Amino acid sequence: MTQRWALVTGGSRGIGLGIAERLAGEGWDLIINGVRDLASVGEPLAALRSYGVRVEYAPGDVGSEAGRAAILSELARHGAVPDLLVNNAGVAPSERRDLLEMTPESYARVLGINLTGPLFLTQAIAKNMLAARATEAKLKGCIINVSSISASVVSTTRGEYCIAKAGLSMLTELFATRLGAHGIVVYEVRPGVIHTDMTAGVRAKYDALIGAGLCVQPRWGSPEDVGRAVAALARGDFPYSTGQVILVDGGLTIPRL
Repeated sequence: MTQRWALVTGGSRGIGLGIAERLAGEGWDLIINGVRDLASVGEPLAALRSYGVRVEYAPGDVGSEAGRAAILSELARHGAVPDLLVNNAGVAPSERRDLLEMTPESYARVLGINLTGPLFLTQAIAKNMLAARATEAKLKGCIINVSSISASVVSTTRGEYCIAKAGLSMLTELFATRLGAHGIVVYEVRPGVIHTDMTAGVRAKYDALIGAGLCVQPRWGSPEDVGRAVAALARGDFPYSTGQVILVDGGLTIPRL
């Protein structure tokens, strides 16, 4: 094993692409996961390859067992055991509904992709990391979960999303505890209001809120902001902080009077 692979789920757009770009700039070879077909992700993959790193695509829905199996199969095809797993893929509810009107179908979809998927993908990748470390001392092992301030900030029209992100925080602590003795570190990166296609539908709302002082730093966050945080963790800049949360929210969650 001479390559340093990173698997980034949902890595062809939005926050995931911002993370992938930063990692590519630091020399990581990338396995990019997404649900779009290869023809639809040619442009972002080419942009990532322009950094001079190897970039492969592993299509598959992390929320389904078959999708996770497809991702793992693609890793095996390239002989890639990731040094770094970034669980970034996620969805918002298809329709924002009051908590009293939330449907089982929406709950199952959001929890499946945002929590169940990362749980069982992490389980599989962690086993591969442990097996590889037994024969390859250079493989360090790092897992980063991209959650959201919704893990602790309530939104009653996105209850299923908040529940999933809160669960992802516990998942981080669980795997950090289980894997710590093996030298594999696990972190949570918790973005705030980030300028992506996911937030396009509420842009006017958050423009007004940010203008009124929602964030200490009065601007939208960017995918690059999140990418910088992930890259710092991946470099090993926080070696004694496993299980911890890194907030990328412009001070939104600072309690203020």
